[in-house]
Amino acid sequence: MKSLGGTLSGEHGIGFVQKNYMNIFFNNTQLQLMKNIKSVFDPKGIMNPGKIFTD
Repeated sequence: MKSLGGTLSGEHGIGFVQKNYMNIFFNNTQLQLMKNIKSVFDPKGIMNPGKIFTD
């Protein structure tokens, strides 16, 4: 629960269910930073395609 100071987590990262709540826990700047970091390490989008950041 965010109101108790919690955040999203998962054993292997943010999952399919949690991704729908990312905008509650992270602002647009933080989400864009995460997308940018992912694109640096995965420019072709082959790691976990469609998992979190899809355009």
